[in-house]
Amino acid sequence: MIFLFIHQNFPAQYRHLAQLYSSQPGNSVYFITQPNGNQIPGVTKLTYEKPAREATGCHPFTLDLDDAVRNGLAVAELCRTLRDRGILPDIVIGHGGWGETLFVKDVFLDTPLLTYFEFYYHSLGVDVDFDPEFTSIFRDPSRLRTKNAVNLIAFDAADWGHTPTRWQRSLYPPEMRHRITAIHEGIDTDVVSPDRAAWLKLARDNLVLSRRDEVITYVARNLEPYRGFHVFMRALPEILRRRPRAQVMIVGGDGVSYGHPAPPGTSYREMMLREVGDRIDLARVHFLGQIPYAAYLNLLQVSAVHVYLTYPFVLSWSFIEALAAGCLVIGSATPPVLEVLRDRENGLIVDFFSAQELADRIDEVLDHPDRMQALRDAARRTAVENFALKTRQLPRWVGLIDDLLAGQRPPLDLS
Repeated sequence: MIFLFIHQNFPAQYRHLAQLYSSQPGNSVYFITQPNGNQIPGVTKLTYEKPAREATGCHPFTLDLDDAVRNGLAVAELCRTLRDRGILPDIVIGHGGWGETLFVKDVFLDTPLLTYFEFYYHSLGVDVDFDPEFTSIFRDPSRLRTKNAVNLIAFDAADWGHTPTRWQRSLYPPEMRHRITAIHEGIDTDVVSPDRAAWLKLARDNLVLSRRDEVITYVARNLEPYRGFHVFMRALPEILRRRPRAQVMIVGGDGVSYGHPAPPGTSYREMMLREVGDRIDLARVHFLGQIPYAAYLNLLQVSAVHVYLTYPFVLSWSFIEALAAGCLVIGSATPPVLEVLRDRENGLIVDFFSAQELADRIDEVLDHPDRMQALRDAARRTAVENFALKTRQLPRWVGLIDDLLAGQRPPLDLS
């Protein structure tokens, strides 16, 4: 069998599938992506440079579509290269959000195309109008409607779609939902697991921490409002006042993954430190930046309480990994968190905007005699029973792909 994956940031969501199929005798696995240093043994990378925009008189709302078309055409050219070499994939699997899958079927007409549909944009009731403090760059509904053009064209070009949660699928128009399966990528719960003996050392501060300590953790790719960084920072003065032994570990960069960037010359971290920095003990607040994966897992294993806040938006892998690590997770009462986290059953739920409620729940956990071990155990079970890569999700992915290869209609819900 010949498998072709497409994602601009190799290997991204398709790492485990690419590893699985490349390890099986008789398979050939190709991956079209933009250049990076990542490698998977047995997977052949084909790269294209991010196409540069040309000076045009097009409307600013169409710039995303212009980028998508350029990406799609670059990918199609690599597909033609494969075809001209006699390499005809049995199935193509790729992310549609940046336009990379738009023209695949123009090259491989008879090959099933499974496309990742991550998020369908809405001007009301989802992320854009959720937080009145930070104006969205997509506040104009006309711009947002135009941004969905890539989604719509990618859907027309696909045989089937996938998305990680039922809530994300629900954002798509009804006529699209009947061809999108809700299926999470999965978490390797053998690797991401609790370790009560875990410890970590912050060399800079000569500080050694373990599960016996009051370690409060917060993780995001970047420290920004979409992931509730401003709410977390505003809760810290009260948290640190109540918990004189607490150490706060904050993982994330100073860039912006989603939403509006901070004003020029600053970052959301610097903005929040200007707001609350004189009311917190900065010796106990550790900004770790973006850290290696092994160090990040070690941090989850020593966490006494883990905070995950998000706008109604794409669910972070770190949220599921925190459950798998047996963290006591305090999550925001926003979708799709509520699809997974049940208050006082496998974690705690708080109002996204309430720094006071967040401080109260952290205090409650740290005051508890065993820090709510029953909820931690339930969190771990949730991850294993619903997201375990090897025992649950990979078999489901293989079944989905087998259905498409056989010309059969896959299930709509594999979440």
